[in-house]
Amino acid sequence: MEHRPRFETLSLGLTLALVGGSLDCYSYLNRGQVLATAETGNLVLLGIQLAQGRLDLALRYLPPILAYTLGVLAVELLCRMERRAGRLDWRQLVLLLECAAVAGAALLPSGGLDPLANVLIAFSSAMQVESFRTIAGCPCATTMCTGNLRAGTENLFLHLNTGDREAGRKAGVYWGLILSFVTGAVISGIATPHLGSKTAFVPCLMLAAAFCLSDSRH
Repeated sequence: MEHRPRFETLSLGLTLALVGGSLDCYSYLNRGQVLATAETGNLVLLGIQLAQGRLDLALRYLPPILAYTLGVLAVELLCRMERRAGRLDWRQLVLLLECAAVAGAALLPSGGLDPLANVLIAFSSAMQVESFRTIAGCPCATTMCTGNLRAGTENLFLHLNTGDREAGRKAGVYWGLILSFVTGAVISGIATPHLGSKTAFVPCLMLAAAFCLSDSRH
């Protein structure tokens, strides 16, 4: 079996995809029907409101977009500093920061503070997607599925058409990430009627599992 760097293992990637799906479902069901882990929708809505001259409504979409940008910048800063806290790699620090941000969102009451919760989720999502960009040798994202769907389908076709075993392996990775993302959404969907806004503690547990999987002893 080919050895993978500990931050690129399939088990870690599948766990992070669980987090991505869980957070997207959480923000939609509990925080104003917003899909906070990717900003494509917010950018489109921003453009729509600007086109209709509704500047006040357009401005509501800026905070999560800016938070996502800041999340990427925060990761780039951590990566370039190359500092360690004990035996912690900078990517483990990212996981801890992400868990803290998501826990902060869970502690916010529903209603007027929903935008702040979505900002925290957008920030944490950006840190995750920027820090874990390759899983099992496959460039991918763990907080959205569009790119994974394209790459998975492309590699599946290549495998079926040519018998390329590596393409088949990659297709399995991409479709595994998609399935894990959907599973995370299902878990949050089941938990929401019971936990409400506190459902965000569920992806916190998933992030704790990801942290353990990233430990050098694993």
